[in-house]
Amino acid sequence: MPRRLAAGALAALLSATALSASAAEYFDRIASFPITANLPADADPKGETVAEIISASEDGRLLVYTDSPRKALGFIDIADAAQPKAAGMLALGGEPTSVKVVGGRAFVAVNTSESFTKPGGKLVLVDLADRSIAAECPLPGQPDSVSANAGVLAIAIENERDEKLNDGALPQLPAGALVLGTLDGDRLDCAGLKTVAVTGLAAVASEDPEPEFVDVSEDGKVVVTLQEDNHVLVVDGRSGKVEGHFPAGAVDLKAIDTKRDGKIELTGSMDKVAREPDAVHWIDNSRFVTANEGDWKGGSRGFTIFNRDGSVAYESGASLEHEIVALGHYPDKRNKKGVEIEGVEVGTFGRDRLIFVGSERGSVVGVYRDTGTAPELVQVLPTGLGPEGLLAIPGRNLFVATSETDLHGDGGVAPHVMIYERAERPAPAYPTIRAAKDGKGLPIAWGALSGLAADRSQAGRLYAVTDSVYSAAPRILTIDATAKPATIVAETLVTRNGAAAEKLDLEGIAVASDGGFWLASEGNPEKGLKNLLIRTDRNGVIVEEIPLPAGLEEGAKNYGYEGVTVTGSGADETVWLAVQREWADDPKGFVKLLAYKPADKSWGAVRYPLDKAGAGWIGLSEITAVGDRMIVIERDNQIAEKAKVKKLYAVAVADMKPVPLGGELPVVRKTELRDLLPDLKGSKGYVLDKVEGFAVDAAGNAFIVTDNDGVDDSSGETLFLNLGRL
Repeated sequence: MPRRLAAGALAALLSATALSASAAEYFDRIASFPITANLPADADPKGETVAEIISASEDGRLLVYTDSPRKALGFIDIADAAQPKAAGMLALGGEPTSVKVVGGRAFVAVNTSESFTKPGGKLVLVDLADRSIAAECPLPGQPDSVSANAGVLAIAIENERDEKLNDGALPQLPAGALVLGTLDGDRLDCAGLKTVAVTGLAAVASEDPEPEFVDVSEDGKVVVTLQEDNHVLVVDGRSGKVEGHFPAGAVDLKAIDTKRDGKIELTGSMDKVAREPDAVHWIDNSRFVTANEGDWKGGSRGFTIFNRDGSVAYESGASLEHEIVALGHYPDKRNKKGVEIEGVEVGTFGRDRLIFVGSERGSVVGVYRDTGTAPELVQVLPTGLGPEGLLAIPGRNLFVATSETDLHGDGGVAPHVMIYERAERPAPAYPTIRAAKDGKGLPIAWGALSGLAADRSQAGRLYAVTDSVYSAAPRILTIDATAKPATIVAETLVTRNGAAAEKLDLEGIAVASDGGFWLASEGNPEKGLKNLLIRTDRNGVIVEEIPLPAGLEEGAKNYGYEGVTVTGSGADETVWLAVQREWADDPKGFVKLLAYKPADKSWGAVRYPLDKAGAGWIGLSEITAVGDRMIVIERDNQIAEKAKVKKLYAVAVADMKPVPLGGELPVVRKTELRDLLPDLKGSKGYVLDKVEGFAVDAAGNAFIVTDNDGVDDSSGETLFLNLGRL
């Protein structure tokens, strides 16, 4: 039976994530900059490039980021923050790991190591006025993080371990250290740098600390995370004295997903998980926040606020991860450390001190308001794939996030720097769809929405299906599209013989006349999946599975069923199926629209002409009968700036006259109904490639939804858009 949402649970969900009535300031994304736009003309266009750690000029008009694969520092002009411009790159003679701007200079930590056992590094001072190297200071090892405040410069010398050696076990010498310097404005005397030993402090591998991240407070104290040692230090930045140190501790996690099994089930638990913090940032002079990524044995999926003496002021536990599940950003295929919290930032905007928490694997940033006790979740921002650098620019009401995962060499998305602006708004633009809580108070898990259908009588009620990413638990999701954002309020497991119907790739859904559903499952010969037309009852129980006619399956390729819809009734009822791309018996540039009549179990088809592909391929992703028109989604498989074709086309139902298979098929005429690129660009992120669901509800409003691939080589961002009446 479908699981429904209780009214009380919905109220609790909304109250838990909404701003208080007296506040209405949110961040919305205003720009997205692909860092490939910054590459020199003679650079390898497919070579790896990333935007990792980021800083800004004091006036907030120039962004400075590290690009370790290119061994360079990158610059972005954000004088107009909504229109960022490439501002070039500067070669550094090594791999930059961190950057901090002070005054008119950028202080860049650069790794020049020969090997893990012969680490080396330097601090490069860059004049921002002419983008030139002003000086270089030798460092006693491989640096990882640099910070500055109150005239104190701090550098974490990690001397990272070789994770392939003995499964990354510690110790692996040489040991890391902390380097401190005194700044005179933005001037630094290299001879004045001093090294502070941090061995002999941690309970774990004390002879081999690997300082991961540093941050300097307004009173010149340096907080240092020793990630693998699961330890934290507080050091006086002027004297170098270790004023305090303590274990980062462990947490017990409940209601989490712990298996990579094609379904998200919040039924697992993990006890005594070491926090192993990565990034750290002072909130004020007495508290700091850690991002507990875990890089060895730990990773508690959350963040912790510590008092300066090491006592825990707040522990997030799995709460942010649950919110990420509700937003469809949970990465089931990369599940060991869950959403992997890696970055933190703090900034004061007006009267609000905000804490920004980045999820590397969920590709989001949680924005919290500091209350002095438990922080209040204000909103969650979508980022590029694998956010790493987080930067608050309060003077301009801006926040910036970088992404370090680069797929552009393989045709995927490049790393982006995304810019957000805080202003008074009725509500944040993202998410456009989320899940409510189930009867147990946990979010309905979802992702990879691959088909959409409308309830026949209730306006605003839609149904979606999840595709093969969740093949172990295929589901029909019920959506309340009248809510803001649209809300998944129920889930129905598709079952066969009393168990989850495995080995399905649901790509289309239509409402049957009896209240049940027609489902389209896409075939894939490489995975042993066949194209199936499936009929279920209203509770998701499979009543009938209808294979392709004999002989047709042999010519079917990986790109099969991508949508299903119904026309007519009684003896004239016809179930239409859209085939994504050409099969072996199709002329190039033409795909089949298959017609199945349940009354006599007969098959027929027409051919649909595709647009001509530029890069990649073009195919169909949905088919929906709306009155006297059949509407299809036609799209290319390109993403971001390469995306050219994301369109709705209409075909008159009167022209849909299928003939029996095996002979010449008639070609239908199509009329462009809507170019979806402007709609997809409206999010101010990069254009998402997979628009896969379309439906028109009982009130005549049209909706589209994108497929986020279950956060597999995807940022997880889903756009659910109300297009109004077409």
